[in-house]
Amino acid sequence: MSTEAAVTLDKVRCQYGSVTAVADLSLSVGDGEMFGLIGPDGAGKTTTLRAMCGLLRPTAGAVRVYGHDPVAAHRALTSYIGYLPQRFSLYTDLSVDENIAFFAEIHGVAAYQPVRDRLLALTQMTPFRSRLAGQLSGGMKQKLALACTLVHAPRLLVLDEATTGVDPVARREFWKLLGDLRAQGITILMATPYLDEAERCSRVALLHEGRLLALDRPDALRAGLSGAMFEVLTSDHRRAARVLASAPDIGDVSLFGERIHVRVAADDGAVASRLTAWLAASGITDADVRRVEPTLEDVFVASLREVHA
Repeated sequence: MSTEAAVTLDKVRCQYGSVTAVADLSLSVGDGEMFGLIGPDGAGKTTTLRAMCGLLRPTAGAVRVYGHDPVAAHRALTSYIGYLPQRFSLYTDLSVDENIAFFAEIHGVAAYQPVRDRLLALTQMTPFRSRLAGQLSGGMKQKLALACTLVHAPRLLVLDEATTGVDPVARREFWKLLGDLRAQGITILMATPYLDEAERCSRVALLHEGRLLALDRPDALRAGLSGAMFEVLTSDHRRAARVLASAPDIGDVSLFGERIHVRVAADDGAVASRLTAWLAASGITDADVRRVEPTLEDVFVASLREVHA
């Protein structure tokens, strides 16, 4: 990875009337890095990406893409950036080949046919090149959208929740494509609500309500979470979470689906037994308690509680 910054944000604020979508956000994305903006709906991810792509002028602060103001130098930066928004508009009455050709011509790519053939091979779409885009599956549409986004060979690929609504197999294939692209030196900046996808990034920024909660490598964020983490599985997980929240010496109790994560100050070797006994005293006798490594979900929840403490 180059030491050059592909993108920098310095105290960026974006407002829609009285609503603050992004609040004093500062970060940088290195050239050749896969960087993730992570957070739930309303966290400010899309607004941040739009500001980076020059589609939105920040209310305050500065954005630079390869040293340029993306609003002032929007036309010049068009060749640098490939932007795949949440709802990429393919032309459903055009074939796969025709869609890629259309976007190549928009970007002024001369003699695009070899590039198109290479992208079709990369995305494994060659057998479907004559099929209408409207007849493709959701995963195939995303791969075609990616091919259209890459046809002008951008240095920076910006993805806004590109795998939302895509089935698990298609998501896995899409991520393999991203890995291949990163190996070619393309900088990838992506927004996603999926914390399992965040684990694949070289660095991530955790966002909530437009504010930066934490920024680092996923492994560093997990390692930096203090205390010991235990996972509890039981048939009555909601009541078990309430019971555990009242147990002594408990830091955090978080419910992730049917999994309960309990953070304690330290593991003295008897924590699992004490938690099991505490639950049994409340009539929950089927609990399976075990020590686990913390996840980015745990980091996000802990960071959020620190903000509201």
